[in-house]
Amino acid sequence: MGGVRVGDGNAIYIGAGGGRPQSLLLNRANRHGLIAGATGTGKTVTLQGLAEGFSAAGVPVFVADVKGDLAGLAMPGSPTAPMHEALVARAAELGMTDYAYADNPVIFWDLFGAKGHPIRTTVSEMGPLLLARLLGLNEVQEGVLNIAFRLADEEGLLLLDLEDFQALLLHCAETAADLAPRYGNVTRATVGAIQRQLLQLQAQGGEDFFGEPALDIADFLRCDESGRGYVSVLAADRLMTSPRLYATFLLWLLSELFEDLPEVGDPEKPKLVFFFDEAHLLFEDAPDALKDTIEQVVRLIRSKGVGVYFVTQNPIDVPDSVSGQLGNRIQHALHAFTPREQRAIEAAAETFRPNPPLDVASAITELRVGEALVSLLQADGAPTPVERTMIKPPRSRLGPLSNQERTILRSTSPVEGKYDTPVDRESAGEVLKARADAASAAAATEKARVDAEKAAAAQAKEQARVERERRANPSFAEEVTRQLGRSVQRQAVNRIAGQIVRGILGGLFRGR
Repeated sequence: MGGVRVGDGNAIYIGAGGGRPQSLLLNRANRHGLIAGATGTGKTVTLQGLAEGFSAAGVPVFVADVKGDLAGLAMPGSPTAPMHEALVARAAELGMTDYAYADNPVIFWDLFGAKGHPIRTTVSEMGPLLLARLLGLNEVQEGVLNIAFRLADEEGLLLLDLEDFQALLLHCAETAADLAPRYGNVTRATVGAIQRQLLQLQAQGGEDFFGEPALDIADFLRCDESGRGYVSVLAADRLMTSPRLYATFLLWLLSELFEDLPEVGDPEKPKLVFFFDEAHLLFEDAPDALKDTIEQVVRLIRSKGVGVYFVTQNPIDVPDSVSGQLGNRIQHALHAFTPREQRAIEAAAETFRPNPPLDVASAITELRVGEALVSLLQADGAPTPVERTMIKPPRSRLGPLSNQERTILRSTSPVEGKYDTPVDRESAGEVLKARADAASAAAATEKARVDAEKAAAAQAKEQARVERERRANPSFAEEVTRQLGRSVQRQAVNRIAGQIVRGILGGLFRGR
């Protein structure tokens, strides 16, 4: 085969198949791709090798580290590692003359802030469609959610965190009668149902995701001083216990990239490559409106210079409307034990450009670990005929980092200190509370005024009654005067008697 060099400038070497190198052209890498295969067949190694290639070519990468293995991208492989001999043998088999261990510039991220820099967004940036998906709302509840966001826009309320969102929902319930003529009914029962879903999200740690400082997308597009693209590694092991939060977060991230990045057409190399591991979670139980949104984002984000690569066990997990846009395909082995797995093999075979000498359906079940069926886009945009390919070995560590290694690398991150301290500025929660406090104070003042007016009116009424009695019965005033006189006289007598008694007793005690 001759010597093969990995970094040839305009392509990423993937492996060898059909007697020739299989390489991904950088100017076709934004046309998206699929990496599929059963557990243990080599998907993670393939993904790691691609990430290394993109980084070396100056392309930033985002990967979700579901098992913790991809953190090894930050460290070079080691001759003392258990897989060293197998990796070196594979490199020699492929004729890789420049194979050597190497690290990659990495930034660690974590929605919960434990294994990397926290990633936050605001409720407003998330928007009602994705928030409804995140909360698992039905159509009626989603309608109320849209009303809430509309009300926030009209009243200039900033929705930054879940506390703001809770305050907004309460505000909608309290003003439901005013909202009904403009938007329709907002029932307390529906608001209560949304609040219960919100509590579940908070229990899963979702509140850590909302707030400020919000993520600056530019921090995903960094290169180091030598021109290598940073690999943003998202710690997703804990996040996977909340699969809906995981899927919604990644879809939000794609949407933000789509909104923020300018149109570039088909660049010489992507501005960012995005690997979406456990891709089936994105489409499970998703309503049609959300699936349409996903399809649209995937279709249009290519022109922003972003390549999206779905990583999944089963290729039929990705809907046909999205799968048809994935031009670069790497298919590892699949099993054929169940009818669903047989359908997956048939579907996978049909997506490749035929290669007459190769029975694709049979080959999928025969592939060894580290071997895959590969079809990549050519310069003219057409896919290459599928080839059975030996995948190149990675240069970085195969496996996780220690806590100490992660801590050291995090401390030298280019975004160290930028996101680690949350910021709580005035937003909807504070504004609505201030309004409620002002309304309570105004209500108390008004009550005091009304009470004073009632007391004054009662006093005036009593005075008027007395005056009427005096005029109607002249002796009434005389009787009142006599009673007052007798009362004053009794008080005087009692006072004099008391003085006499105190004088007598005082004299007795002084005598003793």
